[in-house]
Amino acid sequence: MNIRSLTRGDGVVIGAAVLLFIASFLDIYSFDGVDDADIPSLWGSGPVVLGVVLAGIIGAALIVVARALPQPKKVAGLDLGQFGIAFTVFAAWCALGNIFDPLGGFDNDGSGLGDRIGAGTGLILALIATLVMAAAAVATPLVPALKGTLLPAPRPAGPQPYGAQPPGGYGYPGAQQAPYGGQPQPGQPGPAGQQPFPGGQPQQGQPAQQPAGDFSPFWFAVPVPRPLFPEDGSPTPIAELAPGTWYLAVEQRGQALVAQTQDGRRGVLQDTSGIQRG
Repeated sequence: MNIRSLTRGDGVVIGAAVLLFIASFLDIYSFDGVDDADIPSLWGSGPVVLGVVLAGIIGAALIVVARALPQPKKVAGLDLGQFGIAFTVFAAWCALGNIFDPLGGFDNDGSGLGDRIGAGTGLILALIATLVMAAAAVATPLVPALKGTLLPAPRPAGPQPYGAQPPGGYGYPGAQQAPYGGQPQPGQPGPAGQQPFPGGQPQQGQPAQQPAGDFSPFWFAVPVPRPLFPEDGSPTPIAELAPGTWYLAVEQRGQALVAQTQDGRRGVLQDTSGIQRG
């Protein structure tokens, strides 16, 4: 699980879930003219616990887990995030119903008890928490401000040579390779198992690979998940770059970058706006 893939919207959902948990220990009712009554908390009502407290907390947990997993998990054709959104909306709906009718059927018993009892502090805070939670869960995929990363990607300790692995496990985890655009040294194998040129120099008719212009490879992180397309121009992505992970840019093509993933795949990152350089 990668917690750095969480968005600001997920942070709002987590905060609302914490508020909901705190509200569950507060009064469920309020009595007019009574200050010292022993009033139960939200945990004293089964429908409120199941329909508001647990539904909201479970929904928030599903949203966060679905975002942190490297691959989405599906249940009955729906991923965990969609289930989580449904739970939060259901919790907000139940909290709204309990605010309007905290006593349920006792309002109609003819004793007039319902006129003296209203929603307590716990129910009011639970309604606020579930409404915020549901709104953030629904709006996160739609609002750019909520889609931003919750935790910034850590910066590498220092410049890393091409093919090296920076501290913390980010970047390409393979063996050491020659610097980008450099030539294999005599007696050393070249990239991808190629044999070195005799005498350490390329033979006549074999051009040496050099970076375009003055481009130098660098580490970068993306602010939101972005697709990585094949270098041959195919429209089908070969990978998705996730926030919180450092990738190596090995070439620049106009506004696009050729990036290398942790498992060694290379592709074109077409949207480079907002990337964080290491």
